[in-house]
Amino acid sequence: MYMWVLPRARFVALTVIGVCLALPLRGEAPQLALPIDCTLGEDCYIQNYVDHDPGPGYSDFTCAQLTYDGHKGTDFALITDDGLSEGVMVKATSKGRVVGVRDGMADGAFLNDPASIEGRECGNGVVIDHGEGWQTQYCHLKNGSVTVSSDESVETGTPLGQVGLSGKTEFPHLHLSLRHNDNVIDPFDPEGNQNCEEPSQRTFWHTPAPHYQPGGMLSAGFADTVPDYDHVKSGRANAEQLPVDAPALVVWGLAFGGRAGDRVLLEIVAPDGSTLITHTVDLEKPQARFYRAAGKRRPDSAWPQGIYQGRVSLLRGDQRVSTQDTTVTIRE
Repeated sequence: MYMWVLPRARFVALTVIGVCLALPLRGEAPQLALPIDCTLGEDCYIQNYVDHDPGPGYSDFTCAQLTYDGHKGTDFALITDDGLSEGVMVKATSKGRVVGVRDGMADGAFLNDPASIEGRECGNGVVIDHGEGWQTQYCHLKNGSVTVSSDESVETGTPLGQVGLSGKTEFPHLHLSLRHNDNVIDPFDPEGNQNCEEPSQRTFWHTPAPHYQPGGMLSAGFADTVPDYDHVKSGRANAEQLPVDAPALVVWGLAFGGRAGDRVLLEIVAPDGSTLITHTVDLEKPQARFYRAAGKRRPDSAWPQGIYQGRVSLLRGDQRVSTQDTTVTIRE
């Protein structure tokens, strides 16, 4: 339950009544533009979709598991945590009127004190009314970034604030919810049919709809030791150059949407074309976001100089879901 500051400093509770039921949709539905100023697959990606499973399990609109139990929106995540400092803009997906605003919640408060955000899980955010019972809600905005006020009219693309880390979140992202008469609607499957064989082709997104990526690699790089996970997530773990006396040569890869039974393949090719390492790691359980690394200690003398090529792949069955390539130059 999220609470919002409305005109005359009044507070209201916006309560979700239903989750993605096959409801008759009345009134003209808004056509949604991308709500975040980034390029999907390059500097952002969709981490979670709406949960269609009414029970204790979870399932996205393709019957896969890019969601979690009770999730009521679409999460547009930044690939690196350093994107916070860059100020990635959140934008109105369609024209309407602002009916709820909150700002002033600290970024990262949930990580330090989960109880401090109780009742304000959405963090800083905005609610826009699009008429005919349709609303969109934008959560986890950066502290101090909200640029609109209640009763303000907005157009598609109007800046609302910046992607942040406020409210109940462990990573920087925008949570976007679409509701009709207080019922959650999945813009990727607005009728709630969830056909596992042929996912719905009808969406509420402007053409083309955001591409569904069933997990995959986000980034990859080299280091002279196994890097700290926080360093990987920050986007600063990659070394473009290493000395010939580097203690080790390690390739790492950051990924999302891992399923039990998936494999991560890590490879390094030396400057002469020979294979330095090839290492496979099995995933024993689903993991929303994760990284793996593998490497080799320095030879007794020194590393041969030249360009080393790294490749990290997420494998699912006999399919290569995605691959990230990277290079590092070793020289004196």
